[in-house]
Amino acid sequence: MPESAVIVLDFETTGHSPAFGDRPIEVGAVRIEDGMMVDRFQALMNPGFAISWFIESLTGISNELVAAAPDCEEVMTRFADWIGDTPLAAHNARFDGTFLDAELARIGRERINPMACTVLASRRLFPGSPNHKLATLVRHLGIRTDGTFHRALADAEMTGQLWIAMTDLLRGRYHLEEVPFALIQALTRIARSKVDRFIRAHIDAQRVLQPVATGAWTA
Repeated sequence: MPESAVIVLDFETTGHSPAFGDRPIEVGAVRIEDGMMVDRFQALMNPGFAISWFIESLTGISNELVAAAPDCEEVMTRFADWIGDTPLAAHNARFDGTFLDAELARIGRERINPMACTVLASRRLFPGSPNHKLATLVRHLGIRTDGTFHRALADAEMTGQLWIAMTDLLRGRYHLEEVPFALIQALTRIARSKVDRFIRAHIDAQRVLQPVATGAWTA
């Protein structure tokens, strides 16, 4: 697996929380390697009960569409196989991660993938954006879109472009050849005012470790 590989995912759901019985009705995801989207996954799924008028109006996903779709367990089995152990990202990772973990538990699986939140990362890297909703960031960064929001694959693709924009910014600003997933994940946990100092400390640490890794230093 390329070091820079990440899967950006998005769920459309019947509501806000699996704790209240809500379930996914669509999953979309893109696989990014070396700054390019190289694969996609999209599937509607049948939650086993009627979806509300509000969700249908928000997403355009009707009860007729989900009635003809495979059940959540079938889709999530395929999705779990597709993501493997690749690191994951989502715009509001707490929401998507909660649904992912709940659905994996239903099929006897468990997520081992680390996960990063592009909302939190974008707050650190794009502080000039009016807010950090996906639609606002798309406009602020000039990300190409057909105007479709609240459909899983469209949102995953736009979030994937956001991820690429973040890695491009870090490469350009700090002259990094590679932007490790763990670096962006770590940025989400520190104060915005400390981002620059944190990244420069990361770079310095890598420079110290590099001779050891290449065998230039010996005991």
